[in-house]
Amino acid sequence: MRIVRFRHHGEGAYGAVVDHTVHLLEGSIFDTPTVGAPVAALDAVELLVPCEPSKIVAVGRNYRAHIDEMGTRAPDHPLIFYMTPNTVVGPGAVVHRPPVAQRFDYEGELAVVMGRRARGLVAQSAREAILGYTCANDITVRDWQEDGQWTRAKGADEFCPVGPEIVTDLAEPENRRLVTRLNGEIRQDTSTSDLLFDIGTLLAFITEWITLEPGDVVLTGTPGGVGPMVVGDVVEVEVDGIGVLRNRIG
Repeated sequence: MRIVRFRHHGEGAYGAVVDHTVHLLEGSIFDTPTVGAPVAALDAVELLVPCEPSKIVAVGRNYRAHIDEMGTRAPDHPLIFYMTPNTVVGPGAVVHRPPVAQRFDYEGELAVVMGRRARGLVAQSAREAILGYTCANDITVRDWQEDGQWTRAKGADEFCPVGPEIVTDLAEPENRRLVTRLNGEIRQDTSTSDLLFDIGTLLAFITEWITLEPGDVVLTGTPGGVGPMVVGDVVEVEVDGIGVLRNRIG
């Protein structure tokens, strides 16, 4: 199933995309929702963040090429940091560049959306707790990151676009092409098979000490090719089989 969240009668509603048409979903997306009546064509609705996370858990230095370009070493364990719900914006949203930021970078990523409450997951079976997968952009003020304040550098308001859809039946999520474009030009182009720590390992590590709730988002890391954005730029993150997450910098 391809799940979207969209504006319907002035409020957020969940829908399923069937043949480029959005149908209302009846029941919780975390249970067994029923596909209801068609609402409109996909390109005729205003898409919102496809889930409502209580938190976003992100992973740093999880692609070898990005580790090399940052001049750091590979971590022995997943490098974890958190973001609040205020960080998240949806597809099509304008992301405002802080005036004091010297370097404002894109970081295209594959994101995991949790489907149930999870604590103490085992790597081999962790995927049973996943609802689906989507795209994310872990936007970073690189000069703020230099003093070790990753929460400040990556966790400001609007710094984490997520969307456009949650794909629940994505085959081989760790063998998908991940592309980031800036103003139509490819800047990142890799396979998720290059992840240093796989998705099961990440979820097992994270849930050793915190509980993940339904709708929480886990970012799996960015590949090499990160770079700066300026006001007016359009950045796109595309994961094969999911779609394109597009945002403008304001």
